[in-house]
Amino acid sequence: MTDPMLFTMPEIAAVFSAEAHVRQMLAFEAALAQAEADVGLIPLAAAHAIAAQCRVELFDVAQIYRDAGAASTPAIPLVRMLTERVDADARKFVHWGATSQDAIDTALALQMRTGLDLVITELLGLCAGCADLALQHRRTLMAGRTLLQQALPITFGLKAARWLALVARQVRELRERRDRSVAVQLGGAAGTLAALGDAGLRVAERVAAELGLAMPDLPWHAERDRVAAIAATLGITASAMAKIAGDIALLAQTEVGEVAEAAAPGKGGSSAMPQKHNPVDAIGALAAARLALGLVPVIMSAAPQEHERAVGGWQAEWAAIPDLFRSTFSAVAHARRAVHGLQIDPKRMRANLDLGGGLVMAEALTMALAPQVGRPEAQRIVQAVCARAVAAGLSLRQAALDDAHIRAMLAPDALERAIDPAAYLGSTDALIDRALETYRAIQPADQA
Repeated sequence: MTDPMLFTMPEIAAVFSAEAHVRQMLAFEAALAQAEADVGLIPLAAAHAIAAQCRVELFDVAQIYRDAGAASTPAIPLVRMLTERVDADARKFVHWGATSQDAIDTALALQMRTGLDLVITELLGLCAGCADLALQHRRTLMAGRTLLQQALPITFGLKAARWLALVARQVRELRERRDRSVAVQLGGAAGTLAALGDAGLRVAERVAAELGLAMPDLPWHAERDRVAAIAATLGITASAMAKIAGDIALLAQTEVGEVAEAAAPGKGGSSAMPQKHNPVDAIGALAAARLALGLVPVIMSAAPQEHERAVGGWQAEWAAIPDLFRSTFSAVAHARRAVHGLQIDPKRMRANLDLGGGLVMAEALTMALAPQVGRPEAQRIVQAVCARAVAAGLSLRQAALDDAHIRAMLAPDALERAIDPAAYLGSTDALIDRALETYRAIQPADQA
């Protein structure tokens, strides 16, 4: 049996626990009663009596979920238990004008808001680690790889800066989703607020304000675009973590050996091979990201819901959304751990860059020749030189020095500049600076 804590973290598990869900449903019931008292629908004394009992420690959470099987919703047994706890005069005003989905969706919105805050905070921590690497390794040369083959020289600082920019985009998107898509739900039995007369919208606005949630244009019982948008954004965030973790795992391969995760007692070992130092946080991020991405289609497929209330689709969200948050947060947390303390081996990076005898500089040599003969002819000349270098076991430098065409066009010092990896980095510095500026722009005001 798999321990679920391998793919989640205690802080996010607590947000989406059964106890937390009940706590947030009770927060909705208390806010609803107070809002209705504010507009004169129920007595203020009744609202106070209801709110006094809306404390999760007063309820048997396990019993609520046992009873939910027969009721098809945990809101029904919760409202029954809450009603039983309230004094006789206030009892008739419990859950006044609301429906089970109002309580459950609003509770979910509160949980998602907290969950998004946790994911964003963890992403900002990952950003900090990426920014440190970008600054420290701005000039650390390594091979840039395309299609898993060496392509051109880059710096590890640029690779870290690209991670940084990727993560910063997730912070912006998740903040947007939190501020626009996490909304209160209050529509009553069929989305008309009929039981609240002409005070329905005023009550909804007060509930939203009390709970700190957005006020939607209309109740959204069967219109799940907000939930789907949050799910899609979390899925994209999980895929971003898989990209970073995948890069780290590939760079940590024995044959590459350019990075290694920080060592710690009991971390990264093998039950059979004493020499192993496995990239366990990268592995954890990849596994959690795959779990998260598998849940997004469940939520998307549940989004088309029938008429005014759903039969099955809404209920599927109850399991899929908490699991999506758990897995996405876990992917981010593992990626953060992998990046913080990541051990970089600049010497190995340079050795790998030189493995091909300088052939990685073929494009640079082509561009040095192109002003005189045009790029197509320059590329033909360099392709021929590369072929001779490979066949004779020569470096690109030696093969170029032996070529009469190149000697006629490039003086020895110009040739040396053309095949120097440090001289062919283009806009690397500016790109790193852009990523760092993006990071500064998304930091909370008290940390900027």
